[in-house]
Amino acid sequence: MKEFFRILIIVIAVLAFSLLYAKSETKKQQDRKKEETVKPIIKSNSDMVKLKVDGKLNVYYFDVGQADAIVIENNGYYMLIDAGNNSDGKNLVAYFKRMGIKKFDRVIATHAHEDHIGGMDDILNNFEVDHFYMPDVVTTTKTFEDVITALEEKNIELEIPKVGDVFILGTCKFEVLHVGTEEDDLNDSSIVVRGLFGNNSFLFTGDATGNVEENLLDKNIDSDVLKVGHHGSKYSSTKEFLDIVTPEYAIISVGDGNSYQHPHDISLNRIKASGAKIYRTDRDGTIIATSDGEDVTFRMIETELDG
Repeated sequence: MKEFFRILIIVIAVLAFSLLYAKSETKKQQDRKKEETVKPIIKSNSDMVKLKVDGKLNVYYFDVGQADAIVIENNGYYMLIDAGNNSDGKNLVAYFKRMGIKKFDRVIATHAHEDHIGGMDDILNNFEVDHFYMPDVVTTTKTFEDVITALEEKNIELEIPKVGDVFILGTCKFEVLHVGTEEDDLNDSSIVVRGLFGNNSFLFTGDATGNVEENLLDKNIDSDVLKVGHHGSKYSSTKEFLDIVTPEYAIISVGDGNSYQHPHDISLNRIKASGAKIYRTDRDGTIIATSDGEDVTFRMIETELDG
């Protein structure tokens, strides 16, 4: 009888170990799959090899007045590019939560101006963030300090991307095309990225001016959808740049009746001459571009996020 119980205990122990091992291997497989989808690929890949499209890509160009805030989603993975002014932060947090967002796999603060990182501390304090990118440019503004404080308190690493870095969101690939270090002109420190989803491409430019655009002319910037640089300033969207981008659609994030006279007629005329259809947040509200990998469609909604 003692021998029987000894054997029984050994059998139970072996079964328990096998079950734990199987669970461990399943979790490892899940973790590997997650890493393949979310973890950045730190290498240059200018050809931007396409991933097999899964689901749809939704790009939300939010109406946050004279500011930028963009959310990109594919298969439940979310990326945020900029977070509006300080007064927009709480509104964005509430709206994102209504969208069902709990985590941003990637967040890009294109540069340190208040109309791009103003609400970023609210985002960091309310959502899980896997990767946070920002140029290596330090400013002494309280807005910038609030972002750094939130990163430290949430133990989120500030990652400084390099030109040529490629990372994945769901089945969309992004390549970093520009990261500036200009402390005297923060606009030209903007992180510029190009996304590729199937046969559709999207270019996100922050507040990059013609100086940055000139440096991009020898890169693959051909894109179906262009987020127009610097809210349609006359110092952005040069003819040479647009001739290479050849956008079908141009999105301008801009505040109604702003004091900067954005978008400027000079810029608008150049964009119109390129043949691109123009959408503007001051007139169209929040603009949602949806891609199935072949075609891009648009719809507009009212969101009332401008604080």
